[in-house]
Amino acid sequence: MRTPFYFLLLLSVAVAGCNADTKEAAGSDGETASTMGENPPDAAKTAEADPEVVTLSPAEQQAGGLQTGRVSSRPMGTGLAVTGTLDVPPESSVAITAPLGGFVESTQLLQGTRVSKGQVLAVIRNPEFVQLQQDYLETRARLEYARTELARQKELYEQEVAPQKNYQRAQADYNALRVQTSAQAARLRLAGLPMGGRIVSTATLRAPRAGFVKTVNVTVGQAVTATDALFEIVDPEHLHVELTVFEKDVSKLQKGQLIRFTLPSDSASGGPERTARVYLIAQAIGADRTVRVHGHLDKENDRALLPGLYVRATIETGRAEVTALPNAALVRFEGQSYGFVTEAAGRYRMVALPTTRSEDGYTEVTLPADLPATTTFVTEGAYSLLAKLKNAAEEE
Repeated sequence: MRTPFYFLLLLSVAVAGCNADTKEAAGSDGETASTMGENPPDAAKTAEADPEVVTLSPAEQQAGGLQTGRVSSRPMGTGLAVTGTLDVPPESSVAITAPLGGFVESTQLLQGTRVSKGQVLAVIRNPEFVQLQQDYLETRARLEYARTELARQKELYEQEVAPQKNYQRAQADYNALRVQTSAQAARLRLAGLPMGGRIVSTATLRAPRAGFVKTVNVTVGQAVTATDALFEIVDPEHLHVELTVFEKDVSKLQKGQLIRFTLPSDSASGGPERTARVYLIAQAIGADRTVRVHGHLDKENDRALLPGLYVRATIETGRAEVTALPNAALVRFEGQSYGFVTEAAGRYRMVALPTTRSEDGYTEVTLPADLPATTTFVTEGAYSLLAKLKNAAEEE
């Protein structure tokens, strides 16, 4: 009978231990829950910042000169997108040669040097220059004697002292020497040599017109001939645009149409758009199935324009209403155009805005599908927002 008693005693002890463990576990769970309730995680710290949003304080907005506005509908020219180059007419490009050849004794010209009309370009030495001057001076002396002899024979003929043939011979000799002297003087002027005085062995090459030196093809001491182009001078005062238009678009062209063009550097720096007018349309199709279009610039004295520069242009063939923003509302970053949408006071989001043509300080834009036409954009100070946005990204 003692065995059941001990069994019941052990069972009671075991049950009491289980109850104690359950309460302790319950207490631990309650303490953990309480602790979590007192210190919840910071959602703001765990969430990642939006890389396309920039926030400015009122003071920063004022310092950046921010202004806002909406897109507008404006008439802009529609036309042909073409490419081409800047060029000069043939009379504005001059190749400089040494008419009688020789050796280049000196020159200080470099490519890009601006020269004025009559400026010395180089000094040419040639031993034949001495002979040319000697022949001229001797012929001129003989001409003086022939003039005197002609006058004497004329007087004798008129007095019937000498026959007429002597007077005629004297007159023929004088005329021949006068022609010979004129020809020799022309050669001296062509070579840049003096016609009288001290005999020299060098001649100066002078600029026939103002411009800048495009090419230099000689060095000091080099032997040159009359056919060698020593320098090329280009006068950029009368530049024009030479555009290439495909034959399928030739029927859309007319004389006087407006040409809007930009330089390669303008797209990166936001440079100005320049204009020209169609002046001449070629009447023959080239081997590449294109036609040359010649345009005169509306503003010629532009120091940024140089012969040979590549241009992108639009030849206006009509006008249409387009969605546009001021140029100051757009920024260029990594080869794309962007604008800033006002989401709230002091909060701006950068969005991609594909652009096409520009005119009178406005650029046509294509709004994203999720942006209505009533969206407010930053129209002034957009580059300030871009600078802060990218600086903040770099600091992170």
